[in-house]
Amino acid sequence: MTRTLLVRGMLVGLVAGLFVFAFARWTGEPQVDRAIAFETSMDHAKGESPEPEMVSRRIQRGIGLLTGSVVYSSALGGIFGLVFAFSQGRFGFCSPRALALRIAGLGFVSVALIPSLKYPASPPSVGSPETIGIRTAAYFLAIALSLAAMIFSLQLARRLTRRFGVWNGSLLAVFLFFLLTIVFSRFLPAIDEVPPTFPASLLWKFRIASWEMQLLLWSTLGVLFGWLTERDRNAHSPVR
Repeated sequence: MTRTLLVRGMLVGLVAGLFVFAFARWTGEPQVDRAIAFETSMDHAKGESPEPEMVSRRIQRGIGLLTGSVVYSSALGGIFGLVFAFSQGRFGFCSPRALALRIAGLGFVSVALIPSLKYPASPPSVGSPETIGIRTAAYFLAIALSLAAMIFSLQLARRLTRRFGVWNGSLLAVFLFFLLTIVFSRFLPAIDEVPPTFPASLLWKFRIASWEMQLLLWSTLGVLFGWLTERDRNAHSPVR
């Protein structure tokens, strides 16, 4: 059963990756092109020649973007399937669709939303190449801490609901999660390398598109995986 859910998650992730690729080509890539044009104009203003492209923009926004979207989404889908297999029966009676949507919602908040509030996405032309290692490590640390806070809050929620009821216990668990994320964000390094002259509207549009792509990815995983799993369960259920 676990193997089936793993494979199903990877296939659903592949489909989600295609959706994300199409959406990124439509909304994200135009912002990247404008950001690169801004960087080039700044280099010309300083009298510097732009750095040569190691990979052409045509390949980057074509096969490069497609490969990255599909590989990342397929891997995330496989993890989603494993988490689904582990979570079955641990949240009381819950249909496959409801469980998949719950996991997708929690995953979006802990993996995508919270870390990006501390380290929001920026166009590739923004930021110093010398600090890319620090920025990447800080971002993944934020994801790890957010996931740890989510898991801890979910574990504590089971005890809180038994003591204070479902509604009050759930609210306390949510409050605890956001309190933990606020606390750890204070100890993470602050990174802001956006040039003062960078267009604010362009930066905002890029970050909105990034959040929309994450929302599309997690929504597709939750809806499609839940639908396929519930259909498979109904197909193998004995007819009464």
